[in-house]
Amino acid sequence: MPITDKSSQQFEVELPDIDSDWTIGAIVGPSGSGKSTIAQKAFGSEGCMASDSLTGSPNWPTNKAVIDGFDTSIPGKHVTAMLNSVGFSSPPAWIRPWHVLSNGEKFRCDLAHALLKDQPLVAFDEFTSVVDRQIARFGSAAVAKTLRTGRARCKKFVAITCHYDILEWIQPDWYLDMADGSLHWGAVRRPDIQIHIRACKQDQWRLFKRHHYLSNNLNKAARCYIATWNNKPIAFCSTLHLYGYHDIRMIHRLVVLPDFQGLGVGTAMLDEVAKIEAINKRISIVTSHPALIRSLSRNSKWRCANVVKCGQAHKGILARTGKKTGSMGRITASFRYRKVLQ
Repeated sequence: MPITDKSSQQFEVELPDIDSDWTIGAIVGPSGSGKSTIAQKAFGSEGCMASDSLTGSPNWPTNKAVIDGFDTSIPGKHVTAMLNSVGFSSPPAWIRPWHVLSNGEKFRCDLAHALLKDQPLVAFDEFTSVVDRQIARFGSAAVAKTLRTGRARCKKFVAITCHYDILEWIQPDWYLDMADGSLHWGAVRRPDIQIHIRACKQDQWRLFKRHHYLSNNLNKAARCYIATWNNKPIAFCSTLHLYGYHDIRMIHRLVVLPDFQGLGVGTAMLDEVAKIEAINKRISIVTSHPALIRSLSRNSKWRCANVVKCGQAHKGILARTGKKTGSMGRITASFRYRKVLQ
């Protein structure tokens, strides 16, 4: 007897047309409910992909930095912009091979790879299946933000998953529930992200120092702040008196843990710390991080004071202490906080 006569399933569902006016879709349902089958039938095998953590990482070379694993026809600045957009904003991790990254970092690399595909639609199977639910929620929100702002090369994105909890974070224009075959229209509202910022001791830096894009050192004179979400530390910021200027404090360190990047947590913390410190001081920041430069350039609370295309070596007292490298070879930008008059 043919196997199809012994066991077979048929699915009849309604899906939006690919040419309809939508950007993000989702197919959700229990395991074995036919999500992948429906997606491949509707969008074709060329449009469907799964996380490389499940398929053995065919898209990532084992002997190259992950940033070199993207299509060589895509300009490097577009690759780094996409990595930042999906919340993978740690340049030190960009130069590691894909297989040594954490599951959360691998997931965000896979997302960047998918969103940089130059095709009408990408259907991402087993979406968020290899990461914990915290990373899944923030990663989903980062994907939604990237797609809604037009930064992805693919025009439409469909998340295929058994996890219903991502719906309110990815906010699809429609979702198909394979549990009962029902199609739902209208974006689900994302929960508010409320972070709490307070002063902290310097020993909190130990949680964040390995994630800073340039240095894990913290000046002993730094004044420190920590941001928490659901009572969990997620970001760190410190300020330092600018040598030679009694009325200026500099942003010394700013770090958002990788699992919480991509949703503007760092900028929100920076704004709040600057507001606190600006009561009796002028606040400035010098950075060479491309994502932070772009963010501050669009932020009305900050004014760009200077841009140095090739950076510069340390001068004066810093040079005499042996710290001669400075920002040589890197584009740096300095910004001043616009003090809000009460």
